[in-house]
Amino acid sequence: MSSDSGNSSNDEQEDEVYADNENKTIFQFNNVVLGSSFLMYDYYSLYLNKKPCMTSNQTGDKWISEILFGHPVRFHNIFRMSQIIFNDLVCLLEEKHGIYGSRRTNIKEVLAITLFILGQNESIRSTSERFQHSTETISRYFCVGLEALSGLSLKIISPKDKKFQNIPVQIRRDMRYMPYFRDCIGAIDGTHVDARIPVEDQIPFIGRHHKTTQNVMATCDFDMCFTFVSAGWKGSAHDARIFKHAVTNPKFNFPKPPTGKYYLVDAAYPLKKGYLKPYPDTRYHLADFARGSQPIRGYREVFNKRHSSLRSIIERTFGVWKKKWRILHDMPNYPLKKQCQIVIGTMALHNFIRRHNSRVDPDFDEYEKDENFDISDCSLDRVPESGEENVCVEEQTDGEGVSEMKKVRDNIANQLYNFSRCADEI
Repeated sequence: MSSDSGNSSNDEQEDEVYADNENKTIFQFNNVVLGSSFLMYDYYSLYLNKKPCMTSNQTGDKWISEILFGHPVRFHNIFRMSQIIFNDLVCLLEEKHGIYGSRRTNIKEVLAITLFILGQNESIRSTSERFQHSTETISRYFCVGLEALSGLSLKIISPKDKKFQNIPVQIRRDMRYMPYFRDCIGAIDGTHVDARIPVEDQIPFIGRHHKTTQNVMATCDFDMCFTFVSAGWKGSAHDARIFKHAVTNPKFNFPKPPTGKYYLVDAAYPLKKGYLKPYPDTRYHLADFARGSQPIRGYREVFNKRHSSLRSIIERTFGVWKKKWRILHDMPNYPLKKQCQIVIGTMALHNFIRRHNSRVDPDFDEYEKDENFDISDCSLDRVPESGEENVCVEEQTDGEGVSEMKKVRDNIANQLYNFSRCADEI
């Protein structure tokens, strides 16, 4: 009897355990079903039953069409070029440099998105609202536009006269420079562009203004076009170091001056064959001559002032470039490689606008006419090198051709000085 009672008790306990386990299983199953239902609802809401966000009737395509056929000043203010230049650029990028769009975003809109961000420094979100596309679409097509401009830069950032056989017309027609600087082919300088760098990597990019920048070296011709660029250098890098790498490393493909020709450089660069710099220990910058109470004295100051006046072409070129493309003053938080793409891409746009047959652009007109332009007149983020403040205090040399370039400098200086004395006597 006791044995039957014990077995019955065990059976009841087993039934209770089984019932508890069954209830837990059902509870867990219900939770899984409920959770799956929520996930399915979220997926349906996000991907299958999305509520349109960009629903404005003023789509990006309609807005561009309106401006293309509108007032030229309005178009230039927004896209930093004229309508005819814009249309020609669309054709070139499509035919030669792989820009593409889609059924909902045509190629004109892709280029307009790129120019809008570069020229107005608008965020991806603001551009998304303006063009009525998702932020993902805007970001993707901005990258497409930059890649196309990078392709364009390989062709257009180079000298038009590859062999430098002709005297630049800007020198040939100006008695201040002709015949003295007839063998000059352009000018070289560096400028600093705002950069966004991760905190742990910032120190080498911090320059004298205590902000992170990338140092950009460029050469230009006397038509205010860039003929070479080397971007992405750390803000603390010295101009002379960048120059040496650019000129000596074959991968940069630097347009070296032929025998007898030369670039104008300032005190930050070495005196060497093909690169003519001002006299040391002598006033140099135009602003110093304008502020000075003493008249110009001696052949060294005569040469330095004329050298500075002619070399200001690179400063004016930087000036119009930075005025057009506002993104250069406040770079978004992109990887450094993309920031370099922006620098080089905007230089390609700069050259395309300048070399266009229309030759119409108010920004270029402003800087071209300002012959007394001084770098201090424009916020260029230019960081002066040591010994470059008011006078050239040190003569850096680089072995090859130093005596030859000193002779060239002395010959030009004496010609200028003798001519100025004759003019004073007359």
